Amino acid sequence: MGVSVKTLKICLLLMCCWINQALASNGVILQYHHVADDTPPVTSVSAEQLRSHLQYLQDEGFDVLPLPDMIKALAENQPLPDKAVAITFDDGYRDILQNGHPILREFAFPYTIFVNPAQIGVQSDQLSWDDIALMGQQGVTFANHTQDHIHLLQRLPGEDTQQWLARIRNNILSAEQQLADKVGYSLRYLAYPYGEYDENLQALLREENFVGFAQFSGAISSASDFTALARFPAAGIYANLQTLRVKLNSLAMPVLTNSLSSPVALESQFPSPQLTIDLADIRPHQFRCYINGDVVDTQWQENQVTVLSGDLALNPGRSRINCTAPSKRRPTRYYWFSQPLFKPDQNGRWRD
Repeated sequence: MGVSVKTLKICLLLMCCWINQALASNGVILQYHHVADDTPPVTSVSAEQLRSHLQYLQDEGFDVLPLPDMIKALAENQPLPDKAVAITFDDGYRDILQNGHPILREFAFPYTIFVNPAQIGVQSDQLSWDDIALMGQQGVTFANHTQDHIHLLQRLPGEDTQQWLARIRNNILSAEQQLADKVGYSLRYLAYPYGEYDENLQALLREENFVGFAQFSGAISSASDFTALARFPAAGIYANLQTLRVKLNSLAMPVLTNSLSSPVALESQFPSPQLTIDLADIRPHQFRCYINGDVVDTQWQENQVTVLSGDLALNPGRSRINCTAPSKRRPTRYYWFSQPLFKPDQNGRWRD
């Protein structure tokens, strides 16, 4: 017995409604550090570059939302504006106030700074608590970046897993309390220093009801893992507006499963993760994956794709596998997936 035309129309309508809802449940978070010309280039934008980014957001009709508004909407599976963006800074540098804050106020764009309470007012390049109070009165929100920007994955000599996690938990919770005492609220957000984390730290954040923010590329959605939300770095080599605009218009890749349970990699070569993808708005033949900027092969079996990393060497430090695919319905917008990988050096140290 064949399927009626009416039934097909209903199915197509339901699929279109589902896709529209998925497209409306996406946001992009930008990540900055310094706003200066004399700071490390890899983590810096000039005031002119920041202005060009903000001007693009304004000219192209992006909705720049307070980070808490975006996270709350996605956590509650509520729709966001079509092009929703949140702006974040890590590390609490004073040049954010000196060079970035006036420009952001000019555009009336809200933003969040992740700070290390133990360094506030102590290091000369850091904001003071008075600075933070002033900026808070002008709409800036502040969140946790640990007390002192340590490598969270680094264990002390002789430290077992239980002792390590207890130390990290104390660091995060004490920083949260100190920050709450100063600003009068607690978002329970944590930006991982250096973007590094593993499944143990994700479980810790889940237990403590924290939202985690990472440093790998990608949009976020209601289906994202809220213990490791993607943010697009927008400084250094990533400050180029021509490439940044593609990222600003990106969508969260609808990954249903991922064979990699941890981003920590100890092997000498890149892994070959297997992903299950919801293909309602994606054509497999347009799906591309990249390592170090080069396209790598993929292998499909129904809606499962294996990233064939081959024999590419995985060096100590931080690496990524990025995959993108254009939307069927909105081909100028790309779904984006990023798999971060963290590898210690031969001495078990994590690199800055």
